[in-house]
Amino acid sequence: MSGCNCLCWDCVPEFTDPDPLPFSLPSPLPQWPQGGGFASGRICLGEIEVVKVNKFEKVWRCTSLHGKSLGFTFYRPSEIPEGFSCLGHYCQSNDQPLRGYVLVARETSSDVSLLESPALEKPFNYSLIWSIDSHDECVYFWLPNPPMGYKAMGIVVTSSPNEPEVEEVRCVRADLTETCETSDLSLTVKSKYSKNTFQVWKTQPCDRGMLARGVSVGTFFCGSTYFDSEQVVDIACLKNLDSSLHSMPNQNQIHALIQHYGPTVYFHPDENYLPSSVPWFFKNGAVLYAAGSKKGKAIDHQGSNLPSGGTNDGAFWIDLPTDEDARNNLKKGNIESAELYVHVKPALGGAFTDIVMWVFCPFNGPATLKVALMNIEMNKIGEHVGDWEHFTLRISNFTGELWSAFFSQHSGGEWVNAFDLEFIKGNKPIVYSSKDGHASFPHPGTYLQGSSKLGIGVRNDAARSKFIVDSSIKYQVVAAEYLGDGVITEPCWLQYMREWGPTIVYDSRSEIEKIIDLLPLFVRFSVENLFELFPTELYGEEGPTGPKEKDNWLGDEYC
Repeated sequence: MSGCNCLCWDCVPEFTDPDPLPFSLPSPLPQWPQGGGFASGRICLGEIEVVKVNKFEKVWRCTSLHGKSLGFTFYRPSEIPEGFSCLGHYCQSNDQPLRGYVLVARETSSDVSLLESPALEKPFNYSLIWSIDSHDECVYFWLPNPPMGYKAMGIVVTSSPNEPEVEEVRCVRADLTETCETSDLSLTVKSKYSKNTFQVWKTQPCDRGMLARGVSVGTFFCGSTYFDSEQVVDIACLKNLDSSLHSMPNQNQIHALIQHYGPTVYFHPDENYLPSSVPWFFKNGAVLYAAGSKKGKAIDHQGSNLPSGGTNDGAFWIDLPTDEDARNNLKKGNIESAELYVHVKPALGGAFTDIVMWVFCPFNGPATLKVALMNIEMNKIGEHVGDWEHFTLRISNFTGELWSAFFSQHSGGEWVNAFDLEFIKGNKPIVYSSKDGHASFPHPGTYLQGSSKLGIGVRNDAARSKFIVDSSIKYQVVAAEYLGDGVITEPCWLQYMREWGPTIVYDSRSEIEKIIDLLPLFVRFSVENLFELFPTELYGEEGPTGPKEKDNWLGDEYC
């Protein structure tokens, strides 16, 4: 990355929006149970120790480009603890509370041998990668140039054309870093003086998940040259080399976190297929089938006679009983027995804890299709036995603060920052489960899975009702591998890797062909184009697998 584009603005706005204010959760954090390094304010990554800094000095506020509000601010971290060094600067949009952070670092030992390079080093100098230099606005973006064998961790922003002091930041030895990639595109500024645009991205480790070691620094990446790759080569993330993951919560802290943050799950007032516990599902008639056998066998209420381990090879599946009354009773679920099944795992190299809460519903109901102004309830399409859905709480291991939540929605989902969550009591957020399909949403309303622009897709309706499950009370921790073997006794059914329902193939084409005849004349679709607008699960449903077979059991949540 090289070169510098200077952009002069035509005008300064007469007024600007107020600066973002810091965000706090609705209630103060409790005193967490003692033990280990969780919520101690510092995390040891091996040869370096890091602290999260969320106090900032404003460097430049991007408010107007040719009279158009951009609303973006770049910050320098302040109140850095003595002995720690800045790794890069921070930026964020002005339309949200000030809640970001950057990590600052220090070496864990001052005793460095002559044969070993120090963990942190000053950059040689800086390269100017973009600037605005006019009588109204001046800002300069600098990339630290690290010594050989080291990596820069972030960008430095100044209001002066003078190159920053090398003391401003530290670079990190390459073997203590991980590659990172761009995530959200935060800002794009176009210049009439150059064909290239200036862009700012958030970054994250390329490799993420329970076993990954990459730690986000909280800095940003920017550039004014054409950038067509997600992977960033100019800056890096940190790497956690502490195999003990000392910053992760112990058992007592896990329970304290769930009891403090456990969401209340609201099911729709017209929900036909409520959740239940897994033992209730087994005790009330669920049967196990084996390939080549027409007769199923009853399942022990703990699932002890389910085949354990292996892969989803199609050799076994679970189904409802053949008796019609028993089938209908099982489909309805039993909310009184329902509980959340909790998987606790490291996230972002152990800087965060993910508390993944799994909801089990014996049955997923048929879809309701929205086509323009019409709502069409399907008879069978979308149905399947054994519905596993989840949501995830991401907790900062520096403080024990709820940082964000992931809402699983069929084959995708969304991350929502804590300041955009709806809270019911203290710091307990609300999760809305959609009618019959049980996708998770942060707010009530109607969500369309398909083309919202055209108003065609599957309806997901979410609302409050008397049907609730309080996950801060009704939960069972089923797995936390980082605690060590045998610390958490995993239930037998968790080891069942096959399908929790039979494979179903729907005659969706004939159903959708009927819908086409109902479309307004101004909506002109071929059958093939219309099919592309609907989720693939409408056309057939392989029986869903259990939590351990899902990608997010080991991996990160992907939207």
